[in-house]
Formats: sequence, C-alpha cells, structure tokens
Amino acid sequence: MMYQPTNIIEAEKEIRDLLGETSEVSAKKVIDHIDDHCRAWIERSPFVVVCTADRNGRMDVAPKGDPPGFVKVLDAKTLAIPDRPGNRRADSFLNILENPKIGLMFVVPKRGEVVRVSGSAKIVRDSQLLESMAINGRVPALAILVRVEEAFYHCGKAMIRSRMWQPDQWPDIEGLPSYAQALLDHGHLSRSLTDLEELVTRNERERLY
Repeated sequence: MMYQPTNIIEAEKEIRDLLGETSEVSAKKVIDHIDDHCRAWIERSPFVVVCTADRNGRMDVAPKGDPPGFVKVLDAKTLAIPDRPGNRRADSFLNILENPKIGLMFVVPKRGEVVRVSGSAKIVRDSQLLESMAINGRVPALAILVRVEEAFYHCGKAMIRSRMWQPDQWPDIEGLPSYAQALLDHGHLSRSLTDLEELVTRNERERLY
C-alpha cells in the first residue's frame, strides 16, 4: 500500500513557524553572475549535477564529470557544459527544448561547500566552443549554454553530515546490486548478466570520450 501522509505543510507561514526567517547572510549571498569566487570554484570542480524539467514539470537530475575546469566560464553571465558519450537518452537536452530553466550544483572534492547556479539554457553547436572542450582529440557534439540568473555558495553541512570525504566513515557497499544487475532486473531484459557486465565494463573503458 502506498504511504499516505497525515500532516502536510501547505503554506509558507507554516514553514517559517518551524524553521524561522532567513538570516541576512543567507538572504544576501545570492548574486546574478559568476564573480571571481564562483569562477575559481567552477574551474576547480570535476563534477556538476544538472537539473532540468520538461514543459509538464517532470524532473531530471543528471551527473556530469570530467577533469576540473570542464565547465567553461565564458563570461560573467555564461557557462558552457560539454556533452560526452552516454546512454543517448538525451533527457537534459529534450527537457531544455521544452523548458529552458536549469539548475547546477558544482562539487569540489574534499570541500564541504558547493556552488549553486540557476538560469536558462540552450543547446549549441558552435564549432570553436566545442573544439575548446575536446579531450583526447574527441570534440563534443553538443554543449549546454547556460545564461546565469543566480549563483551562490551553499554551506558544507550536508557534506559534513554525510561524511562524504571521510573514507573511514563510508558505508559498506557489500550486497549492493551492480549496475548490470539493476539494468537486467529493471528492464526485464533477455540478455545474460555476464553479457551485461561485459557491456558495462567495455562502455566505461572505451566510451568516456
């Protein structure tokens, strides 16, 4: 039986009564561009989470990773994110065609804070831009161009609580299903587990760029 909530928050006042008002520091930390601090963070980040939604509000959250600096800061209002070989679902791209709003979260290893950016996006094929983002001679076919509307640093409490950068505190992964096993079971596929495991390994080894 699906869980049914019994006490639902429906108004901002209820939230404020529970959490209190936003502090001056939090209220004023949001800027409308990429300043030197945000640029330094983005250029050191090897991992960004990209959030998009289609015209009906169906959400997609996609991880993107590459060597630090792979997301280009083109100017104070513009970022570019290269595409790399993936599963060809194109979820983010298809969403952007329907709804240009986008949210980004940049992570830097060993730092608790993250940098959050939101704005609007377009899918571009500018050859000079794409060539500047090539790795191992492989030029991306597409890039997401982000026009920045908001940018700010987010405190490190989540990383601290999760102990993300403390290997001795990481949870045991024994018993977790492999990616291949999940693909097999979720898709009710007729292929063998061994075949899928070989496909996943080959994909991760040969299709990074």
